[in-house]
Amino acid sequence: MARRRQEGNFFFRLDVDFFSDRKIKILKARYGADGITLYIYLLCEIYKAGYYLKIDEDFEFIVSDDLNMDSNKVKQVLNFLLERSLFDNTLFQSDKVLTSAGIQRRYQAMVKARALKTPITVERFWLLPEEETETFIKVHPSLNNSENKSDNSRKNDDNSRKNNTKGKERKGEYIDTAPPGTYFADPSLNEVFLLFLKVRQDSGDHLTEAQIQLLKEDLSSMSDNPDELITIVKKSTMSGWKTFYPLKKGRGKKTEAKNSKNRFNNFQQREYDFEVYEKKLLSKAEEG
Repeated sequence: MARRRQEGNFFFRLDVDFFSDRKIKILKARYGADGITLYIYLLCEIYKAGYYLKIDEDFEFIVSDDLNMDSNKVKQVLNFLLERSLFDNTLFQSDKVLTSAGIQRRYQAMVKARALKTPITVERFWLLPEEETETFIKVHPSLNNSENKSDNSRKNDDNSRKNNTKGKERKGEYIDTAPPGTYFADPSLNEVFLLFLKVRQDSGDHLTEAQIQLLKEDLSSMSDNPDELITIVKKSTMSGWKTFYPLKKGRGKKTEAKNSKNRFNNFQQREYDFEVYEKKLLSKAEEG
């Protein structure tokens, strides 16, 4: 009886500088150990299946149960992983598929030993260009729908850049490469948000509309005050950050620090009405 051909993998490589990666540092800073756990869990599921994982609407609840993690947090971390390109957002939006070019490069290294003897045929969701695809990986262009989607994505990006140059003088230079449209009802907030997008694009980040929507939702969840949101966006823009962080509420600490000046060795001083106190002293002096 012929031995069944192995489709997935039994293990995958985890680089020793995993925690030195800037994206991983931010993931841990925002979501703690839960963020790291979920990312590694997803990598295990992907490599167990091969080089991609197709999910459905129940997936978040399954992961939530497996990891004993709130389903809303699962959704937040997944959105972060897509926004930071740890997974390919285009494929996820079109086909609910989790994979990335980096995952597929590591997949090639993992299957090399056995694929040199028997080449592996990939039919769907292959992201690597021909020059990066090893000879033992056989890609069927007619079946690999990710190629067509990536080509269409490039064309749309090019058209978007051409269209966005119009009206540059009318609304300000920052509109040059920022996606058109109004994202916030408050004009000032919308302006600084568009500036943030423009700075990200100038640094080489080609954001999809889905990624922009996630950024908008993330920002909106931080405050109901437009002025606070404007401050958050400006800080992220000036700092070169790729996402937003809530403002630190330091007013309570400052007030406490001021009050601490009126304390001696952790004992709260009494509050005196000095006019009444002065009258008492005068009356005692007259009696004496």
